[in-house]
Amino acid sequence: MAARFACAGLTGGRGALTAFRDVDLAVSEGEVLAVLGPNGAGKTTLLLTLAGLLDAQGGEVAVDGTALRRGRPAAANRAGVVLVPDERSLFTELTVEENLRVAARRRRADPRQVLDVFPALQPRWGLRAGSLSGGEQQMLALARAMVQAPRVLLIDELSMGLAPLVVESLFGAIRNIADDRRCAVVIVEQHVGLAIGCADSVAVLSRGQVVLRESAAVLRQDAALLENAYLGDGVAVAVADGAS
Repeated sequence: MAARFACAGLTGGRGALTAFRDVDLAVSEGEVLAVLGPNGAGKTTLLLTLAGLLDAQGGEVAVDGTALRRGRPAAANRAGVVLVPDERSLFTELTVEENLRVAARRRRADPRQVLDVFPALQPRWGLRAGSLSGGEQQMLALARAMVQAPRVLLIDELSMGLAPLVVESLFGAIRNIADDRRCAVVIVEQHVGLAIGCADSVAVLSRGQVVLRESAAVLRQDAALLENAYLGDGVAVAVADGAS
């Protein structure tokens, strides 16, 4: 199957600093790719570069075989690339409905279409986003991305600051989004077990380079592969927790 979203020889960083180099990734429609690795490996910088928010130092990013212009987030968004950042970036003084209507404006989409994926937002519809719990805010951030009809969904640190049961529910929603709406999903995550349980494939980034690219099914059966990839930076990782 041809890749919905891909990068080849991608190198990037912030300013003169190179955070990652020569990264090749490909994600098909309906596939969830988890990008894992120790802190400081370059994962978030890679995600921001894929979204066009940071200008690549080399290589290219493409949607359905068409290369995107470097450092142009609006062009990436028009091609169907939508980022859910780790800080969520909600309009906290606007209601749930208003946040979704703002996001849906360009595509003239009905914001209520996301309630089949996130029914818990229904009773919160008229509440300010700033009054929601952390888990509800993360649901809203994902829902806001969904009303933009993404072809590619990039998600940074979904689990940050959230209770394990909430995180598990959100990973279930991501799996449903990929399966039902045929998005290509790239998720950067520290919660290794749940990420592998949700993903189809895994890439481990260490010191700015991809040191392991493997199917999640293989890693669920052979945790040592992932351990070895992390241990290259002297970091042990609990793989089993949350994997299924």
